[in-house]
Amino acid sequence: MAKGRRSDYVPRGVQPAGGGLQPGMLEKIKKMQEEMAATQAALENELINVTAAGGAVTIVITGHQRVQSIKLDPALIDPNDVTMLEDTLVAAINEAIVASQEHSARRLEAVTGGIEIPGLF
Repeated sequence: MAKGRRSDYVPRGVQPAGGGLQPGMLEKIKKMQEEMAATQAALENELINVTAAGGAVTIVITGHQRVQSIKLDPALIDPNDVTMLEDTLVAAINEAIVASQEHSARRLEAVTGGIEIPGLF
């Protein structure tokens, strides 16, 4: 503490913790937190189907970006061109992750009403 300042000193223009909240705002925030937690839990079980590489790759991924399955068109498998298959899989998995993130963002935005919460996405 600075010399000569009272322990309850609050600089001009600074609200004390919890000050300035509209009536009922704390309850709304708590309800939003509960809905966010429920939505986060639900996303773990929500599956997103993503088809990539012209339909040659199908990936099922959760709302938590966990790949559940990958199906390949047998025509995509060429033992003489493994690099092409690897590149195709990387691109398809990245596309699935983006789709999962977008799905999660939409679901969570429905709870927050579009309010950006730092560290959430």
